[in-house]
This record gives sequence, structure tokens and C-alpha cells, in this order.
Amino acid sequence: MEENKLNEESFETKVLKAKEILEKLSKNDITLSDSLKLYSEGLKELEFAQKLLEDAKIVFTTQNKA
Repeated sequence: MEENKLNEESFETKVLKAKEILEKLSKNDITLSDSLKLYSEGLKELEFAQKLLEDAKIVFTTQNKA
């Protein structure tokens, strides 16, 4: 259960980071180079958050079958 709470916090953190990156990308004064870096960083954050969701789904499904 402790591990699930850690994953939840990590998921929330990743989503918040991705949201912050999106806000930075929305600014007009950002350079193309910075935009590409932020875009790549945002994708990594969202991919990690997606993995956490998939892992949680596996745990949930496994526990419900038992």
C-alpha cells in the first residue's frame, strides 16, 4: 500500500510537471530550440505517468481477481 501511495504522488508530480511545461510552451517568447527541449521533456513526463497508470491498473486487476 505504501508503494501505491508513492506511485500516486509520482503520477501527480509528473502530470503537474507536464502541465508546467505546456504553459511554458504556450508563451510567445520561447525559442524553437527551447520549445523542442521542453516538448521532449514533456513527453517523457507523460510517458512515465502513463506507465504508472498501467502499473496501477495491473495491480488493481490482480487484486480484484484474488
